[in-house]
Amino acid sequence: MKISESDLIINPDGSIYHLNLLPEDVAETVITVGDPDRVGEVSKYFDQIEFKKGKREFITHTGFVGKKRVTVLSTGIGTDNIDIVVNELDALVNIDFETREVKKELSSLNIIRIGTSGAVQPDIPMGTILASTHGLGMDALMNYYLQQLSGDEQLLMADVKAHFGHLKNINPYLTAADETLLNTIGKDMHQGITITAPGFYAPQGRIVRAKNAVPDFISLINSFRSNQHRITNLEMETAGIYALAKVLGHKALSVNAILASRVNFEFSTNPNKIVEKAIKTILERI
Repeated sequence: MKISESDLIINPDGSIYHLNLLPEDVAETVITVGDPDRVGEVSKYFDQIEFKKGKREFITHTGFVGKKRVTVLSTGIGTDNIDIVVNELDALVNIDFETREVKKELSSLNIIRIGTSGAVQPDIPMGTILASTHGLGMDALMNYYLQQLSGDEQLLMADVKAHFGHLKNINPYLTAADETLLNTIGKDMHQGITITAPGFYAPQGRIVRAKNAVPDFISLINSFRSNQHRITNLEMETAGIYALAKVLGHKALSVNAILASRVNFEFSTNPNKIVEKAIKTILERI
């Protein structure tokens, strides 16, 4: 079945609509970062850079770390952008742009997010590099996709619904990290459930001027327990990456540089150093 021109938009030069990439531009290993300026902070450690491309907030560098080909791509902020990035990455490797048909043999990307985040547990200090065992989405992205949960995900999700069920108009979704990536790249790191929020201020429990509809949000999330699982941090992309990657048959891991303590009301005085530590750690392990 051919995919229509309005469902999959291809630019006149043969590149995908938003990312402006050609199928041959994407490596099997893709590092995603939120900030477009952070792409260069990753690729400066490449042994060779093949090319640099950019459109809107989506900046891409592809090159080599040793003999391993790697793509680093900025997503911008939020799961609305993750919807674009993950779908277009999948299209680049799994759809024939000439015939507009899904390829008979599908490819699976390794998608590794290097992000920044705030810890919600008092024993996780600023400067921690944390791997997300699960992404717990408080946004609406996965209301629009069919998602099948594993048995373990279903059990954990039942406890999530029991804990957060009183919140009106919020329909959480949950996806586990790829186990292989978690046990290799994420080995020896702090680990925990990462909440993905649809905003930076009230959706993450911050109070500036507008009144929050969910009082004591940080206390609510850091009190969650399900066997050995607890919520460790808050950000805005991980759950969308995990869920869409799984739906489309890709492997995903999110690694977060902890820049803030939400329970101690502190923010790092040297955030760039913490992010650089995360970047170097990931590049060494891939």
